[in-house]
Amino acid sequence: MSGVRHPLTIEFALLGLVQRRPMHPYEIYQHLRKESALGEVWHIKQAHLYALLRRLEEEGFLIGVTETQRNRPPRRVLSLTARGREAFTGWMRTPVPHGRDFRIEFLAKLYFAHQEGADAVELLIAQQRRTCQRLLDDLDNKAATLPPDQPYRRLVIRFRRGQIQAALAWLDSCRAELVSDGAP
Repeated sequence: MSGVRHPLTIEFALLGLVQRRPMHPYEIYQHLRKESALGEVWHIKQAHLYALLRRLEEEGFLIGVTETQRNRPPRRVLSLTARGREAFTGWMRTPVPHGRDFRIEFLAKLYFAHQEGADAVELLIAQQRRTCQRLLDDLDNKAATLPPDQPYRRLVIRFRRGQIQAALAWLDSCRAELVSDGAP
């Protein structure tokens, strides 16, 4: 669908935070600052967060309602729309296509899958392992067709292959820690 802008990874994560219950923007900001949550993955300035939330609302992923508070100024509480829920769920269940996306995108997906429980974690990890294996196969095919006079390209492929192999080993440790005990 050309011309349609899709949310960025951080925006998907914001949708994920609101999916469990309606939240006001400052509450979302506080959650992102916790070291025990997505704060381990993202550092975002409050003004940038508010701009992203406003954009998600303008694009129909979130809906805001102003709540009056006794003895305090009114605040805006954000909820996920059906479109937002569909976008978030699709994003969370889709493996990351590139090894470079593990540090931020996969960790965010894993965070939300873990909140859903062992079955969601198991599914995400299994899909990600298949994607990683395809990446390895592609790298092996590239390496097999390289002429001998291309040592630099061979080293790059070997480096990328090592990263994907490390990711596979890490996925196994995630599975062992998050799925085997069955506890979210």
